Parts: sequence; structure tokens; C-alpha cells
Amino acid sequence: QLQLVESGGGAVQPGGSLKLSCAASESTGSDYHMAWFRQVPGKEREGVSWISRSGQTTLYADSVKGRFTISRDNAKDTLYLQMNSLKPEDTAMYYCAAGYGGSWKSESNYKYWGQGTQVTVSS
Repeated sequence: QLQLVESGGGAVQPGGSLKLSCAASESTGSDYHMAWFRQVPGKEREGVSWISRSGQTTLYADSVKGRFTISRDNAKDTLYLQMNSLKPEDTAMYYCAAGYGGSWKSESNYKYWGQGTQVTVSS
């Protein structure tokens, strides 16, 4: 069973940057699209960004477009999320997920999830 482990979260001031990583326990490049979601307490988990198996196609939520960049290194079985110009409203637990297809913002289309890494943006 595929296991995903996120890292790279932390506390940062508004305007700062963080880079999240998601390490997979086995090869994901030929099988899975990958995505980042985030969740704050009391709210539903929301899709942040998605990347195709090859890495050639990416999608972003409007709230992060132009500030976040998703990428993957299939040779290292690792997914990344570069987050720049962070805002307090980006504060959340960030999760990576692996799936086969369907609407990228729908949680039900992802078979595997990581445990999450906390991002806190505050002055």
C-alpha cells in the first residue's frame, strides 16, 4: 500500500515562503496523479493544487494561483509545493494525496493520503 509522508511545514511571517515535500513509499509517476489539499479546523478540506502523472499539467485553486507552484520528481518519488507570498489565510494543515483521475478537487478521487504538515502564517 502506498504511503505518503509530508514535511516542510512550519511557522512563517506574512510574505514569507515555505516548500512542502511529500515522499512516497513507492513509485508514483506511472500510476498516480498527485495533489495538495489543506484544511482548517471546522472547515472542509479544499484542493490547493494538482499535477498530472508526468508533471506536464498543473492546476491551482484561484486563491493560490501565482503564489504556489506544484512539482514532482518521479525519480525521487517526491511531490513538492513551493509556497511564496504567504498570507494568514494560508494557515492550515496541508495534505498530499494520490489518485487515478476525476475531478481534482474531489477528495473521493484520491486513494492515498498523507498525515499532513501544519503551515502557520502569522506576524
